[in-house]
Amino acid sequence: MHLQALTLSTPVGPFSCALDATGAVAATAFGDVSVLHGRLASCQLVADQSSEGGARVRAQVREYFAGTRTNFDLPLSPRGTDFQRRVWSLLEAIPLGETRTYRGIAAAMGNPGAARAVGRANATNPVCLLVPCHRVIGADGSLTGFAFGQAIKRWLLDHERAMAAAGVGASRSPYGQMHVPAA
Repeated sequence: MHLQALTLSTPVGPFSCALDATGAVAATAFGDVSVLHGRLASCQLVADQSSEGGARVRAQVREYFAGTRTNFDLPLSPRGTDFQRRVWSLLEAIPLGETRTYRGIAAAMGNPGAARAVGRANATNPVCLLVPCHRVIGADGSLTGFAFGQAIKRWLLDHERAMAAAGVGASRSPYGQMHVPAA
């Protein structure tokens, strides 16, 4: 599979995205294209800095880091199991400036004993930031389980809390729409 790849600068370093042929975001990573490629083992990434989908991604990510965008309305096409997709859907519902625990998400799914499975699904979220896996913390409030490090996770949470406290995006709308890609 060929995906378009782009990387942009953010206050926490490079942020890379892979877009499918429809312009939907298939994967993201904090890091350069090599980090992104590591999340997409069987895909070929082709640099594309000029597509319409890439321009929308760049604009929305820049607005988020500038503190003027609280939600993304980008088409998303992450691949995952039904269970993973259910978890990712619940991640999308976590309001800006708030956090949830793995146990809390498992309970919201009707299976409070599935905290570890929720943690694994959270860890395999291919579209970090756009589906806010960084908003999930340990039961004791610790910053656990973010593939790109606790420093970035802390920065994102602090940034979002500051936006929420300032009233940015007071009427929150849902994050981007996921669709199931054709097999």
